[in-house]
Formats: sequence, structure tokens, C-alpha cells
Amino acid sequence: MNDYDLVTIVGPTASGKTEFACHLAYDLNTEIISGDSRQVYKSMDIGTGKDLKDYIVNGRNIPYHLIDIREAGDKYNIFEYQHDFHKAYTEIKSRGKQPILCGGSGLYIESVLRGYSLVNVPEDKELREKYENYTLPELKKILESYKALHNTTDVDTAQRAIRAIEIEEYKKAHPLEQNEFPPLNSLVVGVDIERELRRNKISKRLKSRLEEGMIEEIQNILDKGVSAEDLIYYGLEYKYITLYIEKQLTYNEMFSQLEIAIHQFAKRQMTWFRGMEKRGVHIHWIDATLPMEEKTGAVKSLLIK
Repeated sequence: MNDYDLVTIVGPTASGKTEFACHLAYDLNTEIISGDSRQVYKSMDIGTGKDLKDYIVNGRNIPYHLIDIREAGDKYNIFEYQHDFHKAYTEIKSRGKQPILCGGSGLYIESVLRGYSLVNVPEDKELREKYENYTLPELKKILESYKALHNTTDVDTAQRAIRAIEIEEYKKAHPLEQNEFPPLNSLVVGVDIERELRRNKISKRLKSRLEEGMIEEIQNILDKGVSAEDLIYYGLEYKYITLYIEKQLTYNEMFSQLEIAIHQFAKRQMTWFRGMEKRGVHIHWIDATLPMEEKTGAVKSLLIK
């Protein structure tokens, strides 16, 4: 059929990529590997947009991997993701199937497609104590002093910025060794959604998720003993709703700031995907508004070329 190792579906939040990937998996009789940095956590369902109902297509359950594999409160990282991805990838390939990688975490996706050489960076308590009282703008300024950042988009909290500094400092003292995993030859398909439509869908979806119980979901995680600081670390919904629960924001402030943050996040996602293209990853963009049959048909046509 083709010599692709897998199919990759990327796109910004609210573009409909998960539903698209599930219908494609149904047609190809295959399985999906999640490329989302937060869907690995159990109990974090509404806020991360797992949309598990999408994994049922025409009555058939589409097998998925790397969702609900860690406890809320854990600190999962790209090094662990790369190893977990290849375990799932190898298992799916052993069944004679072509995996579909789907997600919006560009760094995670690019790390496996291009075979990034990574190390498991340990926690540096001394460094964390040094920067614990720095503001996010101050930390971002420090990050700008490094020539080649491992991640330039996902530092929307002080904790994440400190972690990024931690990684850069570790890399200075520990040169990276030869790649452990090879690059993969993937057909990469991007879901192209017009900016205003994306913004409207994000706003509508946020209201819907709040009505579905997103605040209650986060309150339940806090009640189970996960600290507010750990939830804030995850950013976006978990940051702003935790601040609301902790009475640091009013409901209207939470909604407004979170809505803006999600719009900014979607913009950063698209910036990352465009950067991937500049770094040599060819992405076939497909209009998000096309009927599902046309979208899946377009991918199947690319696979047989």
C-alpha cells in the first residue's frame, strides 16, 4: 500500500481532529495513539477534552493508547512519552496495523516523528528554590537567554517555566547522546480550521464543558488530595478553575481569562505546526469543514499514492 510507518493527525484545539482520527481508524481497522500531553492523566477528563465517545464509531470501539496512564498530580514529561509511545507503536505494528498518532501537543508529536534525542531530566531542588519567587515574565526572560530551547510554547505557568530552565541547565552539563529511537516516516495530515470558526468553537465548547461539570471535576481532584499547585501546573482549565475554586478569581474573571488563554494556546499550536513544516515535516492540510467522508477519503487517497 505505502511505506509509511504511521499516519499522524494534527491540529489546534477544537479543530475536530480526534473525531476525524477515529473515523479514519474505523475505515483502516487500526488503533490510535494519543499525542496529548495532558490526556495521560486519570480523572482529568472534561478539562483535557478526552471526548471518549468519539472513540465509538458505528458501534465499534476504536482502541486507544496513552490516555489515562498516569495519576492526576504526577509530572509526566516528554522523555517518558517518547518511551511510552514506542511501546504502544510496537504493539500495534505487531498486530499488522498502521497506527494513527493524533493530538495537539506539537513537541510530543515532533519528538517521536523526528526521533529527538532526549534525557530524563531529574528535579533540581536548589534551582527550583532559587526561582520560586520569580514572576512568569521574569522566568520567560531567563529562558530567552538560552540559544536552543527544548520548548518555546508551553510555558504558561511559572512552574512550567522553571521546569524549562531546569531542562536547559541540565542539558548544559550533560551533552545529549545518540538518538535512542529512529525518526519515523509518517503521513502527516493537519486539520485546517479558519481562525474565526476556531475561536467560536473554542468559546462554545468552554461554555459546554463548564455546564458538563468541569468545575466539579477539578474540585473532585482537589478533594482527593492533589494540591492546588500541582493542578495549576497543568495550565489552562486546571490553572484558572483551580484559582476560581481557591477564590483567587471570580467566576467571570475565570471564564474571561481562561477563554483568552485557550485562544492563545490554539495560536501557539498553529505556530508550532508551521514551525514543523519549516523543519522539514510535510503536512497535508485538510479543511475542517469538509464532510467526514471527504476528509477520510482524502487521507486514504494519499496513502495509496
